[in-house]
Amino acid sequence: MSAALSLGPVLYNWPAEELRDFYFRIADEAPLGRVYLGEVVCSKRTPFFARYLSEVAARLKSAGKEVVYSTLALIMSEAEMDAVRTLAQSPDILIEANDIGSAALLADRAHVIGPFVNVYNEGTLDYLARSGASLVSLPWELPAPAIAALAKSAAIPLEVQIFGRIPLAISARCYHARQCGLHKDGCQYVCAEDPDGLTVETLDGEDFLAVNGTQTLTHTIGALMPELEELRGMGIENFRLWPQAIDMVAVAQIFRDVLEGRTETQEAWQNLAGIADFAPFSNGFYHGEEGVSLKR
Repeated sequence: MSAALSLGPVLYNWPAEELRDFYFRIADEAPLGRVYLGEVVCSKRTPFFARYLSEVAARLKSAGKEVVYSTLALIMSEAEMDAVRTLAQSPDILIEANDIGSAALLADRAHVIGPFVNVYNEGTLDYLARSGASLVSLPWELPAPAIAALAKSAAIPLEVQIFGRIPLAISARCYHARQCGLHKDGCQYVCAEDPDGLTVETLDGEDFLAVNGTQTLTHTIGALMPELEELRGMGIENFRLWPQAIDMVAVAQIFRDVLEGRTETQEAWQNLAGIADFAPFSNGFYHGEEGVSLKR
């Protein structure tokens, strides 16, 4: 079976024209089968890219890529809920639900469960499958034994995140605005100044986390390249890359070459490190260890 490689939604606040051109290049050059589009972190960003969304989706589809529309991970207003309801009324698109309320709206039609929904056990997985989910993208924090147990019982395909800063939490408060002395309602979109997130240090001056508007991520980059063979042995054949402000076409090609046996893991790992050099790699969640002890 050929592994399916996908690109998750862009989590950061990139300029709309740059984001459009990013997706055009992904459509034309990246060896990906599925691309997720949509704002997941902050609804205030949505209008900027909205005028390009249909054009981008059409370009991706014409290049043979499946397009999935992602919903917000934290819905905090009736207007945001209405936006999901409107999206759910479109019968001909595939939607990724990133909260359980959105999943309820999509029950009884094919949809994807995103990694912001807590799928930690077989009972939850079975319930979501019976409710119409055609694929579940698992949370990053699951260790290898948990992934294996879910894969063994799953009646639908599972997707594992294999590259990118790891989403940890999302809040009603905007950390980016606060550190600039601003309120969320008047944030001036300062998150756009940090296209890979803003590094947060400990009191001892050690890089610790990254902030992206209302979202907290790891400082380190998750990169499950050495673990790909083991994941495929569990029956996982769907793998997600998170976009970062680097050459994602090259990143996708590196992972594709490993999945198809064209490049040895060690060589590919060195190539990846040369591209994703803004933070170290760490796969602590997968191995059930402190990530700081596994930095590379």
